[in-house]
Amino acid sequence: MRPLALSDAPAIQRHFNNWNIIQHLASVVPWPYPEDGAETFIKQELERVAAGEIIYNWMLVLRGGDGEAIGNIRLRPWSDSAKGNRGFWLAERYWNQGLMSEAVSAVNDFVFRELDVEVFYACNAVTNEASRRVKQKTGAELVGYVELAHHNGQTLAERWRVTREKWLRRAR
Repeated sequence: MRPLALSDAPAIQRHFNNWNIIQHLASVVPWPYPEDGAETFIKQELERVAAGEIIYNWMLVLRGGDGEAIGNIRLRPWSDSAKGNRGFWLAERYWNQGLMSEAVSAVNDFVFRELDVEVFYACNAVTNEASRRVKQKTGAELVGYVELAHHNGQTLAERWRVTREKWLRRAR
């Protein structure tokens, strides 16, 4: 994983502009994805950070690869948004290889060991089974549901909680 950079725009545009990814995301993500969608997203995120907002954006890259971004984990550790504190996506050709679970585990370590956060939340469309499995594998606990419109027409999202206590006990 490495920080988000403007140079990631072509890879994000290519991988993220995919209905199989977008359908499970909140409808605030534009669809159809505009031609400048990735560049606009990166610039907005970098501007928010420059203005003092605490947002972490990590790009997932393959070990031993060429450094091309294949996914993203976005963390807003102290946000109280209904969408939760953490979101992620991964290019479809890399699904079901354990890559996102590995990356989420690294982010959880950062959240609880470096930022000293006690608890954070993550949401996913109830139809997103892969996201649910990642949460289950990485120590999240289903705590309820929230109304959240998604591109696939789903309006219900699962709300998951990850606690410092449970994560550190699990990581031992």
